[in-house]
Amino acid sequence: MILKSLACLSLTVVAATAVLAEPAVIYDFGGKFDKSFNEAAFNGAERWKKETGKPYLDFEIANATQREQAMRRMAERGANPIVGVGFSQGSSIEKVAKDFPKQQFAIIDAVVNVPNVQSIIFKEHEGSFLVGMMAALASKTGKVGFIGGMDIPLIRKFECGYQQGAKYANPLVEVSANMTGTTPTAWNDPARGAELAKAQFAKGVDVVFAAAGGTGTGVYQAAKDAGKLAIGVDSNQNHLHPGTMLTSMVKRVDVAVASAFNGVTPGVTNLGLKENGVDYAMDENNAKLVPPAMKAKVDAAKADIVAGKIKVIDYMAANACK
Repeated sequence: MILKSLACLSLTVVAATAVLAEPAVIYDFGGKFDKSFNEAAFNGAERWKKETGKPYLDFEIANATQREQAMRRMAERGANPIVGVGFSQGSSIEKVAKDFPKQQFAIIDAVVNVPNVQSIIFKEHEGSFLVGMMAALASKTGKVGFIGGMDIPLIRKFECGYQQGAKYANPLVEVSANMTGTTPTAWNDPARGAELAKAQFAKGVDVVFAAAGGTGTGVYQAAKDAGKLAIGVDSNQNHLHPGTMLTSMVKRVDVAVASAFNGVTPGVTNLGLKENGVDYAMDENNAKLVPPAMKAKVDAAKADIVAGKIKVIDYMAANACK
């Protein structure tokens, strides 16, 4: 059945035209409308289409076996470049890229050492440090929370940066942390996210940061219902609940996808605050929640991180969070 469905391949040709030499993007679990990580990739692809007037292909996987199958089918159709969204796409890209050495590939959130692959990773710990500061500065109880999606080193990296930023702003702050699960379903479980958020609120937490993909929508709704503050991730999610979204830790996956569509540069690209790859979001939806004094402190820390005066521990490099 999988092979049969793949023959029809729900490949979305976003504009009706020949498929040869069109770029392609393959989303991971949660889909391109998860309001977070995958949707940021989708927005980048859509912006590229609008700017260039050219079409692209995309595919949303329904199960893990489709990653390699879809990528291989894309390559066979002549798609170029092919972008895999998420660390879970790494092994598939490695296999397929070796079999199609004349085509270009890009992987987001993983490193694949193949000559025709660009590995795009981010310094999530730097952006998380800033929103951790904001959480601690906004908290009235001195207790802030973190809710991650799948318990993997990448999400621990968000948590580690967040803890460092919170304690930088308030050395006495208490940080509660929970992971949603250990399987890919942890990225799309809003009910579980809401449950974890409510449990943290019951312990006195009044600001929570969710790095959990689609699961985060449950966290944000729970915060709104409880009159607490929440922090979004990956995309600017401030608009989801204006008035209770303190900010969002923006990860420019959209820029990464659009850039890859314009041409892959093989090797590793690491994007942090200095490269405008991560940041905190400010707009009309959260302006009243971030007073000038808070913004000034966060911007000063941002400048110090870029200048190297503040060293933010990378959990994935040090495997520790102090």
